[in-house]
Amino acid sequence: MSHDENTSGLQLRSTVKPDGVLELSLANVPTPAPKPDEVVVRVEASPLNPSDIGLLLGSVDLSSLKASGSAESPIATGTIAPEAVRFMAGRLGQSLPVGNEGAGVVVAAGSAPAAQSLLGKTVSIIGGAMYSQYRCVNASQCLPLPEGTTPEQGASWFVNPLTALGMTETMRREGHTALVHTAAASNLGQMLQKLCSRDGINLVNVVRKPEQAALLRSIGATHVCDSSQPSFMDDLVEALAATSATIAFDAIGGGKLGSQILTGMEIAGSRKAESFSRYGSTIHKQLYIYGGLDRSPTVLNRSFGMAWGAGGWLLAPFLQKAGAETVQRLRERVAGELKTTFASSYAKRISLREALQPAVIAAYGKQATGEKYLITPHVV
Repeated sequence: MSHDENTSGLQLRSTVKPDGVLELSLANVPTPAPKPDEVVVRVEASPLNPSDIGLLLGSVDLSSLKASGSAESPIATGTIAPEAVRFMAGRLGQSLPVGNEGAGVVVAAGSAPAAQSLLGKTVSIIGGAMYSQYRCVNASQCLPLPEGTTPEQGASWFVNPLTALGMTETMRREGHTALVHTAAASNLGQMLQKLCSRDGINLVNVVRKPEQAALLRSIGATHVCDSSQPSFMDDLVEALAATSATIAFDAIGGGKLGSQILTGMEIAGSRKAESFSRYGSTIHKQLYIYGGLDRSPTVLNRSFGMAWGAGGWLLAPFLQKAGAETVQRLRERVAGELKTTFASSYAKRISLREALQPAVIAAYGKQATGEKYLITPHVV
């Protein structure tokens, strides 16, 4: 493999201007020669995760999107509500690269043995700015893929797989034995179901459509509760009683769903109480919000006793607290199960230029379950 030091490549950029205009564009950026412990990766595939879409679109009004520029250098613009712009003060006027993870082939490597050992190999990468044709990263940010694994199969190796593993690891560390997950028919939700099935962990899946419930049952889910059904609370309580789940990871964030889950845990836990307490069950119930599919206020109706907690959960802080040995163990597990437990599927594959078309942005910006997009930077 060889790499021209003068090589440059396209990179997708997102800018929120002080007047509340979002601008998406492509920049032609030089690819630096790798330092001793770095490698240059020709990026072949990178997924559009909810966390990526949040940075990319910045709460833009999808109906306001307009196209400009040229076919070679497209530009997309849209408007952001003034109240949302106030929360973006730290990024106003900055042209930001986007994309947490991806996969490709190492085309150049520094002199260090760890970097040289990756030359010519297909690797998964974490490190930001992945909606690029080339990325220069530290060799430690790469995960060599097993022989015969394609970049597309390895593109989503980090965010969703390690989030699923992080959830079950958090469950164990905090003394719980079963868990609840919302928006459970998502790509992540399906991974979590496969992981829990493999590891013998009871999981309560919460979805909002009958077809999503059917999808999860088709991959082995036992406990699926559809929030669109009149019997939702009764179904939820029965599933919580059957599994003894006392920790929940909520991707919705807004509304009353988190409160309903805590209430369901309280009802299920009270069934096992030996005596009545006006303070409710003594079993601790934990709600972690890790997403914001619903941007409305989070409503907690205090009907779940006093033994409870609610907070935020994110992958990066979890990994920092988990320590190097745990992270390495989890990374190795992901690599070994990329084609099974942690396999990803994509509704559509788009180029960098297609990612700037208003109709395409509106489609992936909805973050609809089962409609995960994959960016293929070198496909015209």
